Amino acid sequence: MGLVFLVIVGTAAGFLATRLMRIDTDVPTTIVIGVAGALIGGFLLRGLVLITSWLAGLVGAILGAIVLIWLYKIYIAR
Repeated sequence: MGLVFLVIVGTAAGFLATRLMRIDTDVPTTIVIGVAGALIGGFLLRGLVLITSWLAGLVGAILGAIVLIWLYKIYIAR
């Protein structure tokens, strides 16, 4: 199912990309361009989401530590 979806989305993306870039290609070339673009875009987006989620976890950990230090200063370290 994933491969079929990739080919369908890649074909549509290739068609739109070739029209936006105003190049005339045959159908197989359009499909190859679209599928390759979908693969590259998918890998880039997956990497971006991975990095973003890692950074969000880091920011969350820092904020959590700040809150704990604040609570420590108020209630324990008197």
